[in-house]
This record gives sequence, C-alpha cells and structure tokens, in this order.
Amino acid sequence: MNVVRTVADVREALGPARRAQRSIGLVPTMGALHEGHLSLVRAAREHNDVVVVSLFVNPAQFEDAGDLAAYPRDEQRDAVLAADAGTDLLFVPTRDEVYPPGFATTVSVGGVLTATLEGAQRGTTHFDAVTTVVTKLLNMVSPDVAYFGQKDAQQALVVRRLVADLNLPVRICVWPTIREPDGLARSSRNARLNADERERALALRSALDAAQRAVTAGERDADAVGLTARAAMISFGVEPEYVALVAAGSLAPVARIETDTLVAVAARVGATRLIDNTILHPNGRP
Repeated sequence: MNVVRTVADVREALGPARRAQRSIGLVPTMGALHEGHLSLVRAAREHNDVVVVSLFVNPAQFEDAGDLAAYPRDEQRDAVLAADAGTDLLFVPTRDEVYPPGFATTVSVGGVLTATLEGAQRGTTHFDAVTTVVTKLLNMVSPDVAYFGQKDAQQALVVRRLVADLNLPVRICVWPTIREPDGLARSSRNARLNADERERALALRSALDAAQRAVTAGERDADAVGLTARAAMISFGVEPEYVALVAAGSLAPVARIETDTLVAVAARVGATRLIDNTILHPNGRP
C-alpha cells in the first residue's frame, strides 16, 4: 500500500489505473478506523480494481474545538488496518492541502435534507462542511465509486443529492451499518464511553428495535411509534435529542408508516454524542 499526502501525488499515483480504464473506489474517512470503515474498504476491494482510502479529520465539521482536539488520531494503526482490508492507496492530506490559504468556497445542499435531524441539532453549516470536503475529495481522487455507511443515513442522502445536482461522475454506494455483538452501531466515538456509558449506549439500538416491534405488530401511527422508541431510550436513563420518523428517501416527516420509513435517533451518553437509525418496512420486506 502506498501513502500519499498531496493532491498532485494522489493524481499521479492513480494516473496509470485511470489511463488503463481500471475502476477506482474511494472510502472517505476521518481515521480512527473500525469495522464499519473496514467493511466499506472490503466492499470497495471486491468491486473495484484500485481502492483508495482517505484519512482527513475535517476541522470544519466540529463545532467544539475541544471535540476536535479529542478526536482519536493514529495514522500508523489506521494504515495497518487499511492495508489489511485491501487498500492500495492511502491518501492523508494535511489541513493546508485541503483548505489552502485563501480558501473561500463552500458547497451547500439546501432543503429538508440538511435542515432536519442533524441539521436541526448542529446547524446546516455542519452539512456545508461535509459537502464541501466530500466535493473536494471526489475532485481530488476522481473515483468511479465512493462508499459511505448507512449509520450516517442523512449524510449519505445529502451526498447523493450533491452528486446528482452537480452531475459529478461518481456512483455513491451506501453500505449497511456494522454493529457490535450486542447491537451498538460501530463508531469511532464508542471508545470514549466508560463501562457504565457503554451499557447505557444500548438505548439507541433499543429504541430502533422497539420501533420495529411496534410496526411489526401493526402500529402505523408515526407519533405512537416514536413515543414507543423514546420510552425505550428513557428506560436506559438516556434522554434522546431526537427520535424522528421520516421518509427514507427524502427525510420528509411522515404521519403514518405506509412505505419504507427511516427512524433516526440521537442522544448524548455522558459527554459522547451518538446517532443511529434503521429503516422500517411496513409491508414485511426485510
């Protein structure tokens, strides 16, 4: 596996593959790799000739300087994991490489996709930071396919909208959420949880399971399902920031669960903010 740090070097490294019309898959990450990331790398390895993984902790996505400073960084560990999963090229740009002096451009996706859920909690500038850095990474690497995880379902929808609206020549592949054996969604933030918080973090998965059981039992009223999910979280001593039931493709709020519906939850467990989601299939489809 080769490691490159500049746009010029990543383009030069990929030049032979591009000229040979070999397919290139990109897995954008902020490092602190875990099994969720590695599942994306393995998917890219299975379906592409060349696999690129980017490691860049995007400062624009952090509202709190302390949160940015505390974000785990271990390039050597990440490099070993990425290589073992099948990465050909590890792209590790510096902050100045991504945001050089004088950088003054923002890529923004408007509408309900960015105004709700995480946008409502963290502000739409959060997604401006995501869409700007994703646009830059896609332009830097020019992959045929880019891989994202379903755990960040809203982000994946926003990126799909971005790619469609700007006619970017890349296919977005969204891979299923990878979970711990007890159901907690894999996240770089899980490492911050102490033993008690780790147990209480199961509140998020419990809420999703409660919502699914309610729909399986025939409940179709979105408010009723949401209350059931919220109660499941509170039973763990966790107060949700939100429990939302929205259309799976547009994130528009729903009153009744008649088609595939995304149930998304967010909460702070101790000082750690976690998110999770699942899609409810009212017609019995798994």
